[in-house]
Parts: sequence; structure tokens; C-alpha cells
Amino acid sequence: MQFATNALTWLQAHIHVHVRSERGQDLIEYAMLGGLIALACIAIGAVAFNGPLQNMAAGVGHCIDFDQNTPCAPF
Repeated sequence: MQFATNALTWLQAHIHVHVRSERGQDLIEYAMLGGLIALACIAIGAVAFNGPLQNMAAGVGHCIDFDQNTPCAPF
């Protein structure tokens, strides 16, 4: 009978510690989920704005052309 009491006491103590140690786990999971969502938004933005960004970079490249007298006009 004492073995069962000791086993039950040990089990309660370890379950209580295990539950208490999971408090920060939720915060870490939410931070990882937020990072994953931010990464997905950045990836979608990069794909969606790929053409306009390349056009803007080409326009800036034409304005910084030092070898030729290319007019710098907004696109």
C-alpha cells in the first residue's frame, strides 16, 4: 500500500512540474507561428512585386548611367 502511495505522490509531483514547465512553450509557439506568417507574407510580396521592382531597379540603373548621357525620366 505504501508503494502505491509513494508512486502516486511521485506522479503528482512530476505531472505538476511538467505542467508548470509548459508555460513558456505557448509563447515560443506563437512567436514561431508569427515568424512563419511574416516569412510567408514576405515571400508572397516578393513574388507579387517582382515585375515592378525589376522595372524600378532598371529605371534607377538608367539614371545612374555615368558612361552615357541617358535622360533620367520617371516611369
